[in-house]
Amino acid sequence: MPEPPDGTESSVLVDLGPRRYTVRVVTGSRGFGAFARESLAATWAGRACRSALVVTDANLADHPAAAGTLDALRNVQIEPRLAVLDPGEATKSLPSASRLYDELVAMRADRHAAVVAVGGGVIGDLAGFAAATYARGVPLLMVPTTLLAQVDSSVGGKVGINHPRAKNIIGAFHQPSGVWVDTATLDTLPDRELRCGLAEVVKYGVILDAAFFEGLEERVGEILARDPAAIRWIVARCCELKADVVTRDEREETGLRAVLNFGHTVGHAVEAVAGYGGAYQHGEAVAAGMVAECRIAERIGWIGPGLTDRLIGLLARIGLPTRINGCDPATLLEAMGRDKKNEAGAVRFVLPRELGRVELTGLPSRDDVVAALEPLCR
Repeated sequence: MPEPPDGTESSVLVDLGPRRYTVRVVTGSRGFGAFARESLAATWAGRACRSALVVTDANLADHPAAAGTLDALRNVQIEPRLAVLDPGEATKSLPSASRLYDELVAMRADRHAAVVAVGGGVIGDLAGFAAATYARGVPLLMVPTTLLAQVDSSVGGKVGINHPRAKNIIGAFHQPSGVWVDTATLDTLPDRELRCGLAEVVKYGVILDAAFFEGLEERVGEILARDPAAIRWIVARCCELKADVVTRDEREETGLRAVLNFGHTVGHAVEAVAGYGGAYQHGEAVAAGMVAECRIAERIGWIGPGLTDRLIGLLARIGLPTRINGCDPATLLEAMGRDKKNEAGAVRFVLPRELGRVELTGLPSRDDVVAALEPLCR
């Protein structure tokens, strides 16, 4: 996708037939209200929407993104109710979901009320789960404010919460009615959060688009400097790549969508072992997981060391970890045993065949995995 010029917007269609929706990528636009009403009007439930639960966290409660969302909804005759949650991965829990149900009941929400998620991946996943399960499903609008959420978790309809021993193990598929991405929200994003989002950006290059990976190598300086055109380029391209995968395998039934989990088998294990909201944020765990999974691919003869070296080099330039502290291979392997991709008790991995192409496989032996994890844990 070509870069949208300064001051303009671009759209990516996630074409799922009657569940189709648009991802709108803008910089500083005030058009959310009209977008929300248009997106909701395209659905049976959203057509009659007159109220919405806006979910955010304490870090964003006073941010223009939250206040602007409330005002924009009022301007299109949708009365918002605000729910502010604690920030951090630990919030993706059953008690937090229960709190959102309480809010929806208190506002007498019916199946036409919308849930609007304003925040990062935690808020999107949690609010989306509440939307999927309240009244057997109500309309959902995503307003992602972190890079990680903008390029990945807000698109595709996977929503869920964590169990204390397994990440995202409780969840559903619930497509949003629309996704509003304003890259201007990244201007105030902490550097660590930006780097975490870039882990998912790098992932897209490894799994689907070698030319995109090469572009990241060339433009990493512009991206880290938050050049608006560079940021719009990575967000729009990642959304386009994910939309293509989701339209061909919405519910992970053909195996194609599993490619999006590259780095996540090991990464989710790191998060579970280190503790949600602990030493490693999601993007940091995924970065280390991608390195480990490249090493597993080396062990089974799928790739040479060159791809792993390039990946490590790019992650290092971004400032992401390529190894972890405080874990051991046996503990990580035990945590991987609870991964959703497993089959008949065997751990399955998404591994690269070459830059831009990966496959889901159960081929690696326990020895292969341990051998790849040992340098990760040093």
